[in-house]
Amino acid sequence: MQRGGYSKLIEVGIYAVAMAFLEAVFVVYLRNATIPNNIFVYRIELVREAATIIMLAIIGILAGRERYERVAFFMYAFAIWDIFYYVFLKVLIKWPASLLTWDTLFYIPVKWIGPVLAPVIVSITMIVLALLIEKFELKRKKVYIALKEEILLIIGSLLILFTFVYDYSKLLIQGGFNLSSFEMQQILASYIPSAYNWPVFILGEIIMLSGIILFYRRYK
Repeated sequence: MQRGGYSKLIEVGIYAVAMAFLEAVFVVYLRNATIPNNIFVYRIELVREAATIIMLAIIGILAGRERYERVAFFMYAFAIWDIFYYVFLKVLIKWPASLLTWDTLFYIPVKWIGPVLAPVIVSITMIVLALLIEKFELKRKKVYIALKEEILLIIGSLLILFTFVYDYSKLLIQGGFNLSSFEMQQILASYIPSAYNWPVFILGEIIMLSGIILFYRRYK
């Protein structure tokens, strides 16, 4: 076995374990289909999503050769997964009704909520950046994200993240973080904000795109 082969085995093993967990979660969902939203299911969702991120990260590690190329493959896999998640839901159960339908986007570290269109736009942005990184990598250029570009990407990402977690975090603070309360669980399960903070989201997207444009111009 060539040097590095053992590390590849470890990575694939982690992927297989994460995949096995997802299979187990599927069985749990079937057996608890008639059980209302509760803290047990919420905790399973946390671990399930962590397992999903692990799987996607392993794909990036295995597919990429250099650091930023691995990040690019991870972003690409994550974005494709996210977009086709909604595509398949639409095909199978005719949901979401529109791109403005509210959805639970993520659970780590708190519940993310927003209209479907928002994560789809973010995913498209991730695909663009990933493809640019891979394009320049294929040209044998030493690809890296410059400090100014990285700052713009981080600031833009944090602004978008704020729009996803603000409403739910505010609700949690008002409820004293009492997730064990059945009443609180019911409120959190049925809660839909009155409006989404599109201005902050758009600002975050503009800042992220500015970082991507700087990256593109530097390598072009």
